[in-house]
Amino acid sequence: MSFTQLVLYEEEFKRINDVLTKLYSETNAKVIFLVDRNGQLIANTGETENLDTTSLASLTAGNIAATGSMAKLLGEKEFTIIFHEGYRDNIYISIVGRRVIMVVIFDERSSLGLVRLRAKKAGDDLTTIFDELLRKVDSKTEEGVSPFAEITDDDIDKLFSE
Repeated sequence: MSFTQLVLYEEEFKRINDVLTKLYSETNAKVIFLVDRNGQLIANTGETENLDTTSLASLTAGNIAATGSMAKLLGEKEFTIIFHEGYRDNIYISIVGRRVIMVVIFDERSSLGLVRLRAKKAGDDLTTIFDELLRKVDSKTEEGVSPFAEITDDDIDKLFSE
């Protein structure tokens, strides 16, 4: 299944990072990241310096796709939560707003119950942000304004000159 590309504005990106940072703090997680259903990393927080977040994001999206196929075989629409328990680390994956995937990696400093409880609240907050974002993109599209209209040639030159 293919999903359209996500357009993210700075205001919403900051709000998303705030939600992830709060969740990171409240769960004692090691890493939290948000991925779109195509496997594109949107945001992350935590101990990411020794982690290949790009590969993990792609594999997470693949995991969700595979699990979605299993759900359909069982007559379910989808499984919205996936949990992997490891020897040292655990991975809690949840689908947020049917559009993005939130991944919480945690160890013995936290518990599945705490992560589930806090991730539910964070997921609700993220759903609100993405719903508002989609309305914002739709309104700009109806006005005939491209979401990339505010990017100038100078902005692009600066991006590639660094």
